[in-house]
Amino acid sequence: METLYSIINSIAFIGWIFLIFFPKKRWTFAIVANGGISAILALFYIYFIVGSFTGEATGGDFNSLAGLKALFQSDIALLAGWAHYLAFDLFIGAWITFNAQRLSLTHWKIVPCLIFTFMLGPVGWLLYFMVRAVMTKKVLHENF
Repeated sequence: METLYSIINSIAFIGWIFLIFFPKKRWTFAIVANGGISAILALFYIYFIVGSFTGEATGGDFNSLAGLKALFQSDIALLAGWAHYLAFDLFIGAWITFNAQRLSLTHWKIVPCLIFTFMLGPVGWLLYFMVRAVMTKKVLHENF
């Protein structure tokens, strides 16, 4: 499980490196923006989630905090949750990068948003909306 954890972290990290340091390269768009790396992480997620259902039953559920805690008692279920976070946070990071490009925002001004998205998911996404509003003088955009 530790090896799989390292693999999915490395895959996600590569995507973040592409977004932060090579945002205008064609291969960044092809690999990250089109969802390629997130798709790979989603495949790991499927593998982990199927493994958690076929493994030892945890008796957990989504109806209470105790039930949720019980769901993540096994390593494979925990990895499924982690792969879920990695896939979606990277997808949002790609959206931020290419939305900013469509709006002609300076990349280095959104790098903090990407770092926060990488580390704290929704915080970075919210920060991007605030930075974008300040930089464009518009809160709402036709490009979401």
